[in-house]
Amino acid sequence: MARTDSRPVVKLRSTAGTGVTYVTRKSRFNDPDRLVLRKYDHVVGRHVLFREER
Repeated sequence: MARTDSRPVVKLRSTAGTGVTYVTRKSRFNDPDRLVLRKYDHVVGRHVLFREER
């Protein structure tokens, strides 16, 4: 079965400017805007905001 486009793969990039990325899926219906999550950046050594890249 093919996956639907209701949960596309998105790339999250660190706002600390280190170039660290996470890859995840999101729901287009629940989160139509760009996703912002607070995740761990191993280069900085602390949690920072990660924003969805397009």
